[in-house]
Amino acid sequence: MVRSRLYRSGVLEREDFPAAEAARHLADPSVTLWLDLDAPTAHDLAALATELGLHPLAVASVLDEDHQRPKFVRYDRHSFLAAYTVRVTDDALAASELDAFVTDRVLITVHRNNTTDIDALVTRWDTTPDLAKNGPAFLLHGLLDYVVDGHLDAVQALDEQVEALEDLVFADHADPTELQRRSLTLRRSLGRLRHLAVPMREIVAALMRRDDTLLPYFQDVYDHVLRVTEWTESLRELIATIRETQLSIQANRLNTIMKKVTSWAAIIAVPTAITGFYGQNIPYPGFGSASGVWVSTLAILIISATLYALFKRRDWL
Repeated sequence: MVRSRLYRSGVLEREDFPAAEAARHLADPSVTLWLDLDAPTAHDLAALATELGLHPLAVASVLDEDHQRPKFVRYDRHSFLAAYTVRVTDDALAASELDAFVTDRVLITVHRNNTTDIDALVTRWDTTPDLAKNGPAFLLHGLLDYVVDGHLDAVQALDEQVEALEDLVFADHADPTELQRRSLTLRRSLGRLRHLAVPMREIVAALMRRDDTLLPYFQDVYDHVLRVTEWTESLRELIATIRETQLSIQANRLNTIMKKVTSWAAIIAVPTAITGFYGQNIPYPGFGSASGVWVSTLAILIISATLYALFKRRDWL
């Protein structure tokens, strides 16, 4: 499946034409093209590589199933961008690779199995039509702005989940195992987001040095990248603090329970020591008869059952 756009002198003129027509449209020097490929085959990319002079290493990077590090590489006739769009599902982070070939007049985006919201990317371009006269730089800026804003939305969603986790730490009904699981999942998601966001600083900085016409716009994207990386790092530290706080609270609760259990043991030890010392060699109700045995046995059972139920209800056992 291919989506496409044709800009002529900065004005959107045509959409969704076949990729095979790209070479014919490029005969006009005022034309800028965007092609979007969803899960292209090696044959599809080979045809475009022949027409547009795409470097074999860049094509191989797109076809490689192993996820690569975000990067921006310049070749003789074009540049290659590898980035990742992200989204938060529950408390986990899902990332999708988005590659792009950038020539002086064409932007080709490549993704797999419709994992990228291309409609949102197109909407991003449509909000700034006055920049379209800048050609592929305009398209590339919109692409990076879309990717980095997705990172910003993800870190904001993770921040909200970290705040919810903070509230659960001091809740009496919270399950310590569930808290630990959520803490580790959030920390793993933040680590993954950091690995995807940090290289974007180098990518955007390189484009800022390369393109002066859209420098303020790339600077805005760069500011967002810095915000994502700093926010992510602070949340990772906060997760570690939450975990330490949880362990401290558990230790304090355990100390409280131990003090109560020790107090009960001390109370019970007093009559035990006294009756053991004297051997109960004094008259008591039922002394010298079978009823005394049953009364004492019943008292032991009732008191033991009561203490067990009390400790069980307070989760001391």
